[in-house]
Amino acid sequence: MHTTSGRWRLGLALSLVTVFLWGILPIALVLTLKVLDVYTIIWFRFLVSFVLLAVYLGWQRKLPPLFRLRSTSWILLVIATLGLAGNYIFFTQGLALTTPANAEVIIQLAPLLMGFGGLFLFRERYTLLQWIGVGILIVGFTLFFHEQLKNLVTAHGQYLVGSGLIVFGAATWTFYALAQKQLLQSLSSFSIMLMIYGGCALLFTPFANPKAICQLNFFHLSILLFCALNTLIAYGAFAESLEHLEASRVSAVSALAPIVTLISVWIVSVIMPTVILPENISALGIIGAVLVVTGSVTIALGKTR
Repeated sequence: MHTTSGRWRLGLALSLVTVFLWGILPIALVLTLKVLDVYTIIWFRFLVSFVLLAVYLGWQRKLPPLFRLRSTSWILLVIATLGLAGNYIFFTQGLALTTPANAEVIIQLAPLLMGFGGLFLFRERYTLLQWIGVGILIVGFTLFFHEQLKNLVTAHGQYLVGSGLIVFGAATWTFYALAQKQLLQSLSSFSIMLMIYGGCALLFTPFANPKAICQLNFFHLSILLFCALNTLIAYGAFAESLEHLEASRVSAVSALAPIVTLISVWIVSVIMPTVILPENISALGIIGAVLVVTGSVTIALGKTR
């Protein structure tokens, strides 16, 4: 069973980097989905991440030694690869049918499930203060996303289908994250991500349309490259954070991503009002945002037994 390094401050910092990048990613994906299909976007993101990470590890002479993997590690690697591939396809397809804010609401099932998985599989334990933080977090999200949750209940057609796809994406991501943490017993975080990126790129190659990428203008090509680099940096920081911080704490910090998304949507809507519409946040939503931050910090910084 994997144990953390104890450098929780570094783990927390890496988790915050991941939160920021994940928070702004839905906006970039929405822009890219206007000109490319889902499979090509996902294939390109994984391929670029694999190539850049392979070059970096090769230069550092830290390419993964496959002979160190045990048979059980190969099973975990397959689970992690399929889990992340499933997350990408379900989330991106769902995002195409809903909105960035709604997608970030529902995908928060992933870190919540990951947190409970860490408690169950890795025998992590919350203190009373941390359980209080969980309660505050849930109340905060209920208030902050009141309008989105109401729309979800009353939605029909594409919006509801998209929301359902994102739920599946959250579930598959949980399998990826827990398998990744256990794989840290055999390989470094960067080695694991290299093999996962390569496996996912192979999975989506038959469905991709590389010619469409060559037809993009400079703006959309730049956004697509940002999505690829976002994958490399965000998941690299996430994987490394699991080396230093408990899965349950990483999941709590990840819950802050929707707030980053809402702020980013507002900024982009001001700069480019014809591209993305702003999200209307009431006073109740602002209170919910404060509670989300309070609950996340309480869980992340609270002492675990």
